[in-house]
Amino acid sequence: MPAKRLSNFHNETYKDFSLPKEKAAMEHALKEARALFGKEYPVLIGAERIKTNDYIISKNPAHPNEIIGKFGKGTVGLAQRSLDTAAATFETWKNYDPYKRADILVKAAAICRRRRYEINAWMVLEVGKNYAEADADTAEAIDFLEFYAREMYHLAGPQPVHKNQGERGYLEYLPLGVGLIVPPWNFPFAILVGMSSAAIVTGNTIILKPSSDSPMMGWLFADIMREAGLPDGVLNFFTAPGGEIGDYLVTSPITRFISFTGSKEIGLRVSQFAAIPEQGQKWIKRVVAEMGGKDGIVVLKDADIDNAAAGIVASAFGFQGQKCSACSRAIVERPVYDKVVAKVKELTEKLEIGDPVSNKAIGPVVNQRSHQKILEYIKVGRSEGKLITGGVAAGKEGYYIKPTVFADIEPTARLAQEEIFGPVLAIIPVKDFEEAMKVANNTEYGLTGAVYGKNRSKLERASKEFFVGNLYINRKCTGALVGVHPFGGFNMSGTDSKAGGKDYLHHFLQARVIAEKINMPPAKKRRGPKKKTGAKKVRGV
Repeated sequence: MPAKRLSNFHNETYKDFSLPKEKAAMEHALKEARALFGKEYPVLIGAERIKTNDYIISKNPAHPNEIIGKFGKGTVGLAQRSLDTAAATFETWKNYDPYKRADILVKAAAICRRRRYEINAWMVLEVGKNYAEADADTAEAIDFLEFYAREMYHLAGPQPVHKNQGERGYLEYLPLGVGLIVPPWNFPFAILVGMSSAAIVTGNTIILKPSSDSPMMGWLFADIMREAGLPDGVLNFFTAPGGEIGDYLVTSPITRFISFTGSKEIGLRVSQFAAIPEQGQKWIKRVVAEMGGKDGIVVLKDADIDNAAAGIVASAFGFQGQKCSACSRAIVERPVYDKVVAKVKELTEKLEIGDPVSNKAIGPVVNQRSHQKILEYIKVGRSEGKLITGGVAAGKEGYYIKPTVFADIEPTARLAQEEIFGPVLAIIPVKDFEEAMKVANNTEYGLTGAVYGKNRSKLERASKEFFVGNLYINRKCTGALVGVHPFGGFNMSGTDSKAGGKDYLHHFLQARVIAEKINMPPAKKRRGPKKKTGAKKVRGV
């Protein structure tokens, strides 16, 4: 049993950057981070810090000529060393007191709070989040650490089972083994921390392979976990491009599980490769895959138009639409269609574009490849619908695109079906609620969605018919909170792992039942009636 009990979980409070004190703290952290631009960072395998000949270069998307850092470019040989090290470390880490594993996460959460502005600053610079988006990301990471620590307290030790006469039994949870953690760049700290800490607290060892667009966030987490007391070899920090190295790690017979968040295409590739057993492999690899989305917000004719339009714009253009939960489609009943389009246009055009260091609402997209892909989709949109606002690149430097709104998009158009992952919104008119539900469900994805309206029977129908993992009523479709909105989607959106929920740690555990036959004391003889010794005496005879 643990030496102490943890307090009840509560979500981290966001910083208010309208306050001069908070704004000044961020500006100071940004200045300190910029002073470290261009440093070299090694691969971490066990206790070794390994310098490499080649590097993955992390750049500032607001100023692509600025180098955030140079990160060691892992090779197949180093990948094998990281697997071997993780496998050897697992033999001791799996037996480590689970309560102490949980306490390391709690310590890491405290360190994240202390280093919060530092983490925020690097996120602003490395992926282009504004202050509020970066701070929400860091706060979510803290929530994951605290939440999963508490969940491990519940899962540690023998779990009760129903009693069976003549047996003594219990169930226990065991870690799986060596895992590959492949997080995305769009929530570069929160999702990375959540995936990694869940695997670690349950007794597994990991190879953390961060996105090449956000390796600094992986480096920070590895450093925080070392400071929190995590033993060497439990977390191996391995920066490398995908392709050959990623395939090598996925297909290795040492790898027991893969936790992946990213595109549908790569998620399916991981699942396919993981399903093929390699020579010497004793297990079926477990895959947790969270992939894409084509999320819709439905606006019914009796909705509060101002509230709905604000939710659409916030969901569509927060962090430049680079969220798997972002609103990519607004599905609007015709009686209020023109009003919604007009209000969305008005709110969108109020969004300021500029360097996230200056805390503008809209910053750059993450890299040149994304910038080009989004502009190509905008070109497609011009042929599929009516451009309401935006539709062009912005600024002379950096990967900026004006928030873009297209109206009169057909439900089967490319803009309505394909994941764009950028600041592009398609508005689709529908005649009634029935058509709205058909359009809401007509993509291959099923991650998030929202419905704005007042008719209770229709809202209840939507809660049953709108087939997504996270459905929101009269609020935006982004902004899931750990413990409040366990997150994960259906269909091609992934395995519906429900990150930040009570089920999540089970993805990294396997259950074993122990039943022991016990000697039962002999049953006591049941006393019967006394034997008759003679004729019954009859009174008076």
